[in-house]
Amino acid sequence: MAKTASFGVMHLAVSFTVGYLLTGNLAIAGAITFVEPLVNTVLHYFFDKYWDHPGLRGRLARLRRRPALSSEVR
Repeated sequence: MAKTASFGVMHLAVSFTVGYLLTGNLAIAGAITFVEPLVNTVLHYFFDKYWDHPGLRGRLARLRRRPALSSEVR
């Protein structure tokens, strides 16, 4: 748990620093610091939900079975 918490603190610090360096504005950097993780959390939920979708598994399986493209130009 300590590793996860310290990673979270590091993520927020990096997010704030990058936001401030890009904008020069403390308020915008602070907003980015808290909005970005919230958006990522919501998107991660949908990503996980779609990742387990049977249709996606079928498409990935078909892609793996395709023969490799030849590097020769014909």
